[in-house]
Amino acid sequence: MSVSMYQISVPVFIQMLGNLKKILKQAEKYAAAKKIDPNVLLNSRLAPDMHPLTRQIQIASDTVKGCAARLSGRAIPKFKDNEKSFADLYRRIDRTVAFVKKVKARDIDGTEDKEIELKFPQGSMTFKGKPYLLHFVLPNLYFHVTTAYAILRHNGVNIGKRDFIGKV
Repeated sequence: MSVSMYQISVPVFIQMLGNLKKILKQAEKYAAAKKIDPNVLLNSRLAPDMHPLTRQIQIASDTVKGCAARLSGRAIPKFKDNEKSFADLYRRIDRTVAFVKKVKARDIDGTEDKEIELKFPQGSMTFKGKPYLLHFVLPNLYFHVTTAYAILRHNGVNIGKRDFIGKV
């Protein structure tokens, strides 16, 4: 039995963004309990040349909504990238999940060979649907969710592997 493009995208996106939201909620509670300004966590990073926590969430969201839109033939929702609080990040995650939930299996299954072109300031990349999902989108999603997790863990938030993976 084969696994469909839908099965390896939408449910994974929803689970990982849900786990990310739960981790952020734990971080917000931690900041309140320790009387830490939430901006300390929101602007925290592991190295001077990397994006802060807030940007990690934005990129995870962009990765997911972009993939769901490109594979299903929908327009990519545009978000302003102006989140300044935990509440703003929750809303962004919720908006992303709401969009992704509109995408059904019939919209994505069969897109393994669909041509996907990504344009960046430094050039463009062209993929077929399946390699785009497996070798670009999923690694990027996991990278940014893992980085968000690592930033929070580094700052003392009591989270672990189960929080990252969630209920399977």
